[in-house]
Amino acid sequence: MDERHETCAYPGHVPPVSVPLTVLGDHACSYLAGRVATSRAFWASGLSPEIYHQFMDAGFRRSGRLVYQPICRGCRACLQIRVPVDRFTPSKSQRRCWRRNQDLVVTADDPKPTDEKFDLYRRYQIDWHEKADGGEDRESFESFLYDSPVQSVEFCYRDVAGKLLAVGICDVAPQSLSSVYFYHDPVESRRGLGIFGALYEIAKTGWLGIPHYYLGFWVAGCAAMEYKAGFEPNEILSPEGQWRARGLD
Repeated sequence: MDERHETCAYPGHVPPVSVPLTVLGDHACSYLAGRVATSRAFWASGLSPEIYHQFMDAGFRRSGRLVYQPICRGCRACLQIRVPVDRFTPSKSQRRCWRRNQDLVVTADDPKPTDEKFDLYRRYQIDWHEKADGGEDRESFESFLYDSPVQSVEFCYRDVAGKLLAVGICDVAPQSLSSVYFYHDPVESRRGLGIFGALYEIAKTGWLGIPHYYLGFWVAGCAAMEYKAGFEPNEILSPEGQWRARGLD
């Protein structure tokens, strides 16, 4: 990590409160081949739901306690995407996915790492993301998903026999429910658990009376992120810091 504390002209929106931002080292872009990515970030011991929501509206996301914002040179591809839940209309295929998974039992609780979840996460990383070693050790798994500076909730999806099929972690604020990560059993790929998880979280957002469901970054041209655009209507955070209906100039 570069210990320089710097400001950057991009993006146009600035942090909602004054924090020292560290510019992280360049690395290969995870979303677009051949691109170099850079972020600026800070380490958070704790953030109120309201403040973290404001950070998301300034183009920040979090990984564990690291709250970061892309500042890639000459690139504006990483855009926050959200769904206004009162206007969300599932597509025909999404409705089929919802019906296909009505046998699942979903529970919501405080996030808590367990051996069962770590085993599921490793199998997901190996089979879904083709990481031969499972991606991370137990300590990294917990730091990434279960060491949170904000109020978070964990959804666990089980079949009728009680087998854990999927886990979704979200951050909760009065104005937003924000997806942090979703991992699932690759053996159950026919269920479309990733789509169902997002549908359930959108529904939960509405049941809680929260206006927006945040899906993280959306990057045009990144095949792995195309599914996010399928939850319509949706809005993206423009480089100028304004929420706009996706597809409108």
